[in-house]
Amino acid sequence: ILICGNGIGMSIVANKFPGVRAALVFTEKMAKETQEHNDSNVLSLAGRDLPLDTNLKLADIWLKTPFTNVERHARRVEEIKDIEKAVSK
Repeated sequence: ILICGNGIGMSIVANKFPGVRAALVFTEKMAKETQEHNDSNVLSLAGRDLPLDTNLKLADIWLKTPFTNVERHARRVEEIKDIEKAVSK
């Protein structure tokens, strides 16, 4: 879990590393869906722009939500991995 002022810079940098699927979230829905739909493995939060209690709630939701592995979501994650492999050569 990454935390900086608005979370943008941290998420950009994190996504430069192979295998990282970092998501910047601001809402409970975003925290849930980035796990369910994208199997994110890094959470980026806005420490300055959101209250502490909101960030704690977002992190809790993100940590407790599993990847649904529905066909269209699994296909999307595989496409992301394929793109990463292609540009890493």
